[in-house]
Amino acid sequence: MSNTNWAGNVTYRARELHHPESIAQLCRLVAEARHIRALGTGHTFNTVADSPGDLVSLSKLPSVVDLDRDRSTVTVGGGVRYGELAVALHEAGYALHNMGSLPHISVAGACATGTHGSGTGNLPSAVSAVELVGADGELVRVRRGDDAFEGSVLALGALGVVTRLTLDIEPTYQVAQYIYGGLELEDCAQRLDHLMTSGYSVSLFTDWGPRVEQLWVKHRLDTGVEPQPVPGAVRLDRAVHPVPCMQPEHCTEQLGVPGPWHERLPHFRLAFTPSHGAEIQSEYLLPAHLGGQALTAVAELRDLIRPVLLISEIRTITADDLWLSPSYGRDSVSVHFTWVDDTAAVLPVLAAVEERLAQFDARPHWGKLFDLDPATLRGRYPRLPDFTRLMRERDPDGKFRNDFIDRYVSVS
Repeated sequence: MSNTNWAGNVTYRARELHHPESIAQLCRLVAEARHIRALGTGHTFNTVADSPGDLVSLSKLPSVVDLDRDRSTVTVGGGVRYGELAVALHEAGYALHNMGSLPHISVAGACATGTHGSGTGNLPSAVSAVELVGADGELVRVRRGDDAFEGSVLALGALGVVTRLTLDIEPTYQVAQYIYGGLELEDCAQRLDHLMTSGYSVSLFTDWGPRVEQLWVKHRLDTGVEPQPVPGAVRLDRAVHPVPCMQPEHCTEQLGVPGPWHERLPHFRLAFTPSHGAEIQSEYLLPAHLGGQALTAVAELRDLIRPVLLISEIRTITADDLWLSPSYGRDSVSVHFTWVDDTAAVLPVLAAVEERLAQFDARPHWGKLFDLDPATLRGRYPRLPDFTRLMRERDPDGKFRNDFIDRYVSVS
């Protein structure tokens, strides 16, 4: 097998990539495998998705999107991407509570690693039921309220191959997004809480220089709250891309033009390459009340960071109860880095950033590049021992484990 992740910075060492076309075929593959893991859309920047044996893609399984209007839920197949789900939901008059920056990613993969938008809970916080193929090749279903449900949603693929997820939905809504410029980073750090609540979903983009490049504010029109001016900022009258060298046509519509939720909450359009393309990403989540201090601390490294940085994004995520969630038990601020595509140049800078963020008990995004000491990382997840016990109970022979899981998740 020769296959890489989306960015091309990871080459998977799995022997074979399978594409089953039915759940029955998938169950047989899992039952017969010594080691196997699911591969989503490959939008991870480390080896979390790799396998010492085989990989399995769910992209050829039936694209299930089953709406339950009575329960206000939708059940989706493991290979369905958010962009595809969103269109189907909107056409039926429904919506998700939020979207990530990219509609290109699979629902199962995004939930497995804790992907998020801004202003509300992360994407897996909407999950009310999980169906997966366990180590014995049998289907397992876990619902909200069941024992260990909170450990089964965001599980890094370590409990099995997710075939279906049931998500909470709500009536569809309209969003308008506005872009602001002219802010000072020091001022943003001092009033970060206020800025991050200036809309339904807010993102601050910076290269860590003295001035902030952009503030993206997305307003839900059904709230009845009119968008207010951002003190010290100027509303831009032209469309922009978060990465300065990229064209704005790749981005969702701006300038306050109302549109469906799924065409405004993501930063990028499904039909275009998202972000920069040739890049590496890292992200750290820390307690929301420390966000301003964290920005100031990172800004002190600007001379080290800027030569290898494309852009950074600051967002907020509300607390959840999922055991391995980076926002477990605390409202969080995320500090995201989109680096140039040069791992050797990025790693020493990353080490300096992680050292600086250590004082804030920062938890890395599971799907991004990080280099924390494993013991340090495990110490930042109070329910990780519970997850380890669950993993060993569900998968005693380690069929779904890999080097990443053994290094960062397993507890002796």
